Amino acid sequence: MDWDKLRIFHAVADAGSLTHAGDALHLSQSAVSRQIRSLEESLDTTLFHRHARGLILTEQGELLFDATVAMVKRIDAATARIRDSEEEVFGELRVTTTTGFGSLWLAPRLSKLYDKYPDLNIDLMLEERVLDLPMREADVAIRMKEPSQADLIRKRLMNIRMRLYASEEYIEKNGAPKSLDDMASHRLICQNTRSAQVSAGLQLVQQLLTHDIQATLSVNNYFGVLQAVMSNLGIGVLPDYIIEDFPSVVRVLPDVESIEVPVFLAYPEELRHSKRIEAFRDFVQDEIIAHRKTRKAMGAI
Repeated sequence: MDWDKLRIFHAVADAGSLTHAGDALHLSQSAVSRQIRSLEESLDTTLFHRHARGLILTEQGELLFDATVAMVKRIDAATARIRDSEEEVFGELRVTTTTGFGSLWLAPRLSKLYDKYPDLNIDLMLEERVLDLPMREADVAIRMKEPSQADLIRKRLMNIRMRLYASEEYIEKNGAPKSLDDMASHRLICQNTRSAQVSAGLQLVQQLLTHDIQATLSVNNYFGVLQAVMSNLGIGVLPDYIIEDFPSVVRVLPDVESIEVPVFLAYPEELRHSKRIEAFRDFVQDEIIAHRKTRKAMGAI
């Protein structure tokens, strides 16, 4: 099998276009087309359906693309291990975590990591879907539950809870509820119960909705919930890690909270000796320690 043709095929399948693949590979469209045609002839099969809107993989093309995806991931892993044999921390690090934790806690702290390692290139992937670390969809993950995938090194970072918060301005204007029954006169801001989220947060929202709450605002992530709370729209269900960075947001109904949610950091066993992973892991652990100290000083623990 011609490796160069497979490389070009992978680029075309990934881009869905000869032109875009050619741009990525710095080849002309005609050169890319010739290589694809030659590969199809050598395999005696059709790999793409040609449409006016682009190229669509045939069933045989899908099989070959699955194989090239696996090859690319293995090559990326090998490249990472070679780079990590160096003493310096540099190159790409793909980090996955939830939208809420990534946008509200992790991203605001990354400047400290860049100050120490300016040549690090972080790809921060924020989504509720659990990416497959052994298949190298990401290098390292921070998740709100213990990972179930095999061959992962995991470390418990901390525990969090979902609680009720409102802005100081909102409380001054509307008063603070003294009991759950008082929530009937307040707007509840929460994640949509149909959206992907931490199960403990969903359970708390469902519990709150059993009370006579007249008005709600649902958002599909905690970043949106926080923005609505800070805009004085009501009382929001939010993770307790927000209190350090958003001091104008105060807790209400202190007896109301979710069960504890464990926060784990995980990465593949094969990246155990990665300098980039080590740098990120140590950075996160240091920030967690500082976060705990701040929360303790604030009386939030």
